[in-house]
Amino acid sequence: MDYELRRMESKEGIDALFLHATEGILVTDSEGRITRINPSAEKLFGYEGGELTGKKIETLVPSRFNHQHQKNRADYAAHPHARAMGAGMDLFALKKDGSEFPVEISLSPYSSEEGNFVIAFIVDITQRKEAELRLRNYSEDLEKQVKNRTLVLEEAIKELERTKKELDASLVKEKELNEMKSRFVSMASHEFRTPLTTMMSSLSLVSKYNERNDGENHSKHVDKIKKSIVNLTDILNDFLSVSKLEEGKVENVPEEMDLEQFLLDISSEMQGMLTETQTIKLVYSGERKVWLDPKLLRNILFNLISNAIKFSPGEAEVALDVRVSGQELSLSVKDQGIGISEEDQRHLFERFFRGGNATHIQGTGLGLNIVSKYVELMNGKVAIQSAQNEGTTVTLTIPF
Repeated sequence: MDYELRRMESKEGIDALFLHATEGILVTDSEGRITRINPSAEKLFGYEGGELTGKKIETLVPSRFNHQHQKNRADYAAHPHARAMGAGMDLFALKKDGSEFPVEISLSPYSSEEGNFVIAFIVDITQRKEAELRLRNYSEDLEKQVKNRTLVLEEAIKELERTKKELDASLVKEKELNEMKSRFVSMASHEFRTPLTTMMSSLSLVSKYNERNDGENHSKHVDKIKKSIVNLTDILNDFLSVSKLEEGKVENVPEEMDLEQFLLDISSEMQGMLTETQTIKLVYSGERKVWLDPKLLRNILFNLISNAIKFSPGEAEVALDVRVSGQELSLSVKDQGIGISEEDQRHLFERFFRGGNATHIQGTGLGLNIVSKYVELMNGKVAIQSAQNEGTTVTLTIPF
């Protein structure tokens, strides 16, 4: 065993290791010339035996790195020590045919009577780099797949959230519709029954008074029947208006109109709804000619004025104040009626809503809802000021 070790440490043993090593090994002098190179290194660089001896080491370095390599070699010669070359860097070597390949190089200096030398151990790491590239590409592909799946998952979560919101909205709407149906059935059963009962009762009495030639009572009950028919017509008109609004069949179609005359005509037309001691007072200022939709405005005014009459005491004035300034109409209907509580004012524009102090007065609870929708179609706004037992003022602001 000792003999074998001594044999390997001899010059012949070292030469054998140098010549038969599978790793590329070359030796350079202080000037960077190749003084010795083993067969594995010659094969690695594609040269024949002895072809590289005496050539500068830069022969094996790609031209773009030559200048920096010479500087690095000079620095190493000034401070020689065993180390890996280009730690943390990608190193490339140049073959005889001009092709490049990645390498890993370790340097070891040594000195002899002939001078200072550097031994370089060179390993071709092409396969390792290709494996690293494949691994990197695989990692990038995997990362992309994860990212794409994350995006898909995020979209799915967003879609679920949207669906949940839609379902919640549908449930809320369904709940509102059910509540509206209940309120409608309750309201309709009362509002329809009252005028119909009055009509049936008055019709039977009309026949009796007619047989007795009692003209006064006959006329009185005929008037009751007429008023009941008007009430039913109003209720049906409200339902029809709501239906048309829901179906999008109501449109704002402005036309030139004499607004003052239009309001005078409506005031005259609504005189029949007043009690003997009630009055409608119209105050008008500004231009008479405006561009508005007369049908929508007529429906709005009929609703507001009839409400003001209905909720006002026997001796009361309904004030209609209208001002036209520039391109805007300001219209207010003021009554001296029972007023609206602060709590109820928050629900005034909801369908079928009746104020707590108005349940004894006939109505559908649709009037203000319809008014707000019509005003919205005309790009206007509605404001209400009211207090219980102090009357109500409804103000509309409509551009034209």
